[in-house]
Amino acid sequence: MTRSRTIEIVAPSGYPPDESAVERGIARLRADGHRVAGAFAAERRHQRFGGTDAQRAQDLNRLADPDRPLPDIVLALRGGYGASRILDSLDYAGLERRLAGASVAICGHSDFTAIQLALFARAGIVTFGGPMLTANFGAQTLSAFTAEHFWRALESPEFTVHEPVAQADEIDVDGLLWGGNLAMIASLVGTPYMPRIDGGILFLEDVNEHPFRLERMFYQLHLSGILARQKALVLGDFTGGKLSPYDNGYDFSTMVEQVRGFAGLPIVTGLRFGHGADLVTLPFGAQARLQAGQAGFSLTVSGHPTLR
Repeated sequence: MTRSRTIEIVAPSGYPPDESAVERGIARLRADGHRVAGAFAAERRHQRFGGTDAQRAQDLNRLADPDRPLPDIVLALRGGYGASRILDSLDYAGLERRLAGASVAICGHSDFTAIQLALFARAGIVTFGGPMLTANFGAQTLSAFTAEHFWRALESPEFTVHEPVAQADEIDVDGLLWGGNLAMIASLVGTPYMPRIDGGILFLEDVNEHPFRLERMFYQLHLSGILARQKALVLGDFTGGKLSPYDNGYDFSTMVEQVRGFAGLPIVTGLRFGHGADLVTLPFGAQARLQAGQAGFSLTVSGHPTLR
């Protein structure tokens, strides 16, 4: 059992369509002894967003207030869409001053990837790709795997993710670990919010995208030179894409082989990261060593902020 933590909810993207998931998530966290702040963010509605652009930006900007106690964990309410609209409104200088060296874990995935990219590019802030309030902690059944890995990643200065999934490439590389949602990463190519990362290990996921759309986004990363600067790709869950008779055998695995050919990078598959029930928590901006082969793969991570 982890110690009691203060968890602050932020809603930089969409509003929760299922209020019962919010209630379950908050109740679960409180039942485990944690203090939950910022629950009011789950009550806001503005069009399809979890509040106006100004309100959603303020969820994050209030972390820069030197007179306000910092929470242990900043947890995204949900994904959807909306984070891109507030990137120009974040107080990067203030956030960097307040959060540099602080033991604060900022966590989310999906649309939240845009926030993570921007915080790292503009302020050097390491965040965590991991569970969110409604989809994960508020699920009908909370995945024991997701919960255990969440706390292990946030409280351990070093941890290893291992999957016994045979890999096509023999790999032993180290580098800066970064990534998240493929669509969000592709959408920020060429903007000030895309960090330049050389020698990185890039982990990716997506949902409800047909393989040809995924391939197009991979080509965008390739043609912009981003893939050439990485040491390896680690692919998580790509769920929800629907094939049609027109695809004629073109499926996800075919697309991955195409990427393997033009990217010139070793590719690992089978990472439990994405929109499934089982979700690892990975620090965006930490150091990692990736080893892979026929016996599976292991990803050892260190150098990320840990909760005191």
